[in-house]
Amino acid sequence: MDSGLILLVFLALLFAWGVNRVRRFFRLSPVGYAGLMITFIIVMLAVWGQTMR
Repeated sequence: MDSGLILLVFLALLFAWGVNRVRRFFRLSPVGYAGLMITFIIVMLAVWGQTMR
C-alpha cells in the first residue's frame, strides 16, 4: 500500500475525531456534519491525486 495513502487515512481519522468534538461544541446538525466530512474527503482525494502525478 502507498505510504501517502496510509498517512491520509490516519489524518482522516484524526480529523474525524477533531470534527466530532467541534460538532458537539457548536451543536452542528447531522447534515452540516455530513457536508463537512464530504468536503474533507474531496479535498484529501484532490491532495492525494496531486501527489500521484
